[in-house]
Amino acid sequence: MWLLHVILLAIVQGLAELLPISSSAHVIVAEKLLGMDPTAPDTTLLLVMLHTGTMFAVIVYFWNRWRNAFLQSAAEFKQFIVALILASAVTGVIGYGLIKVIEHVAFPGKPHAWVEDLFGRLDLIAAALAAVGALILIAGLIEKKSVATRASTSQVDNKQAVAIGAMQGLCLPFRGFSRSGATISTAMLAGVQKIRAEDFSFALAVILTPPAISREILRLHQTQQSGIVALNLMPSLVGAVFSFLAGLLALKWLSRWLEAGRWYLFGIYCIVASMVVAYLYHAGY
Repeated sequence: MWLLHVILLAIVQGLAELLPISSSAHVIVAEKLLGMDPTAPDTTLLLVMLHTGTMFAVIVYFWNRWRNAFLQSAAEFKQFIVALILASAVTGVIGYGLIKVIEHVAFPGKPHAWVEDLFGRLDLIAAALAAVGALILIAGLIEKKSVATRASTSQVDNKQAVAIGAMQGLCLPFRGFSRSGATISTAMLAGVQKIRAEDFSFALAVILTPPAISREILRLHQTQQSGIVALNLMPSLVGAVFSFLAGLLALKWLSRWLEAGRWYLFGIYCIVASMVVAYLYHAGY
């Protein structure tokens, strides 16, 4: 694994993971352009470490905001925890169930099918980018037009948590369907203040990352590729550091654009990106 490739992918992952433009889509396209196989076990290990780096970036960046927003009183903390648990549980049920259905339909008769084997399909990524782009665009334009008259809640209630968790579950099997873009947009459409929607979405990301990492490690084990861990551990750790640094930069950018009412521009970007990915698919990548 070339170290320069690792650093490049780490920067792409770090910047895109914490912006609502789908890090997975950008990393997979970059891997294909670099001649790498996005479904290979060594790139899977790298992606695990890159996600670890951005998870720590989220914790460092949001810790003070979470404390100020959700930990000022026992009642606020209780509601925050209940909403997180509820949203995560709904994500698990919908996401895991959807993954199993896709694995059964896409790989009939294969005993150890993994949805990750579809992650190199640029046609599917293009469709997912277009879908999340439309969702972000709708949420951004509605929020922009109704900012003066629309009432928004500063806390995520249980009904809103269910909606956000369900959307996050729908994102899990599809590379290109940005988790942060979809969940923040869903929260905004449900009436959550956009800054609180961002806070809650990335708190969910911290909960979701360890199970996602565990799944990728299990995949390495079941495909009998455990030796790859030792061989590629050091480059992957370097990648985690660079994705951490790039993630911090991306979070500052995201917050500024979210607060400035430019959320809809991320939707336009995703739709344009879907066209580019579709072109690359038809070009043979």
